[in-house]
Amino acid sequence: MNLRLAFAAPLALATVLAACSTDSSPTGLAAVPVETQKAAISTYATHVKANYDAVDAGAAKLQQAITAFLAAPSAAGLDAAKKAWVDVRPLYGESEGYRFYAGPIDDDDGPEGLINAWPIDENFIDGVKDNPTSGLINDTSFEITAASIAAKNEDGGEKNISCGWHAIEFLLWGQDFSVTGPGNRPYTDFLDDGPDATMKNGARRRKYLEVVTELLVTDLKSVSVQWDPTKADTYGAKFVADAPTTTLSKMLKGIGALAAVELPNERMNNAYSRKEQEEEHSCFSDTTMSDLVANAASVENIWLGRFGGDDKTGLDDLVRVVDPALAEKTTKDVAAIVAAAKAIPAPFDQAIFDDASGRPKIKAAIDACGIAKADLEMVAAKLELTINFDDN
Repeated sequence: MNLRLAFAAPLALATVLAACSTDSSPTGLAAVPVETQKAAISTYATHVKANYDAVDAGAAKLQQAITAFLAAPSAAGLDAAKKAWVDVRPLYGESEGYRFYAGPIDDDDGPEGLINAWPIDENFIDGVKDNPTSGLINDTSFEITAASIAAKNEDGGEKNISCGWHAIEFLLWGQDFSVTGPGNRPYTDFLDDGPDATMKNGARRRKYLEVVTELLVTDLKSVSVQWDPTKADTYGAKFVADAPTTTLSKMLKGIGALAAVELPNERMNNAYSRKEQEEEHSCFSDTTMSDLVANAASVENIWLGRFGGDDKTGLDDLVRVVDPALAEKTTKDVAAIVAAAKAIPAPFDQAIFDDASGRPKIKAAIDACGIAKADLEMVAAKLELTINFDDN
C-alpha cells in the first residue's frame, strides 16, 4: 500500500472542508464598504438640513406676504399670500421622506401634527357657507394666541385641526365649491366689520391668520435646527455619529413608509376609494397634485442621494454593491411613482370620481407605490436590515 497516497486524499479533503468552513465573506450591509455607508449617511444629513432650511426660507416669505396683506387687505395682497403658500409647499412635500422613524419632526414631542395635519373640519376654525358664525374665530371668548391655537389642535376629534399648512390654506382660499378651480375667499372677509366686510369678526380673522402663520414658522424652525450636524447635541450630529446599521435603517424606513403607506393610502386611496373631495390633501387650493408629485420626488431623491442640484451617494449606491440588478430595478420603479403621480390630471378632487378620466391614473399611481414597496422590502432583506414599512 502506498502510504503517501493513502494519507494524501484525506488531507486534501480536510483542506477543502477547512477552507469552506472558514469562508467569512461578508454579506448584507457588512459587504458594503464603510466609506460608502458613511458617504450615504453624510449626504442624507446634509440634504435634510438643506431641505428644511429651504422650507424655512419659503415659510418666512409666506409670513412676509401674509403680514403685508393683513396690514392693508386687498385682492392683490391676498393673491400674493396665496402664491407664497403655493411656492413653499413642494419644498415641504420633498421633506416627507425624512419622517416615520421618530426623528425631530415626528417623535413623541415632534410638531408634525401641528404642521401638516389634515383633513380639516373647516367649522372648527371659521364660519362656513351653511354656518357663518362657527369656529374659533367667531368664538369671541377664545383668546387667539399661539399657545391656545396649538392646544386646540385635534381637540375633540382628529379633524378638528386648528393650525398648520392647511389651516392657513383654508383661511387664504376658503371652501372650494368649484369643479375647475380652488376656493375663492374674498379679501373682504378680513376687513373690519362694516359695509364692505363680507364676514363678521374680520379683525379676529386677521389675528388668527397672523398667529397661525407665526406658529407654523416657529414649528418648522424647531425641526431644522435639530438637523444641524455641525452643532453638538443636535439630532443631526447624533444621527451622523450613530451606528450605520441604525442610521441606514432609519433612512430606508422613511422612504419605505412614505412609498408603502402614507402616499398610496393616506394621500391617494382615501379620497379615491371614498370619492370624497375633502379627503384630498390640499383641498382648498386644489394643489394636491403638487403635493403628490413632491412626495414621490422625496422617495426618489433620498433613494438616489440628491436634493436640488446636489447629487451624491444614495441608498442605491449601497444596494448596487450587493445586488446591482435589484438596485437598478428599484431605481426604475421609484422613478415610476414620480411619473405616475405626474400623470394624474388636476384637479385631483375631480379625478377621484367614477366617470373621470383621471381615476385610472390615480389607481396606476397607487399600484406603482405597491411595486416600489416590494422592491424596498427586498432591499432591506438584501442589506440584512429588519424594517417594518407598514408600522409608521
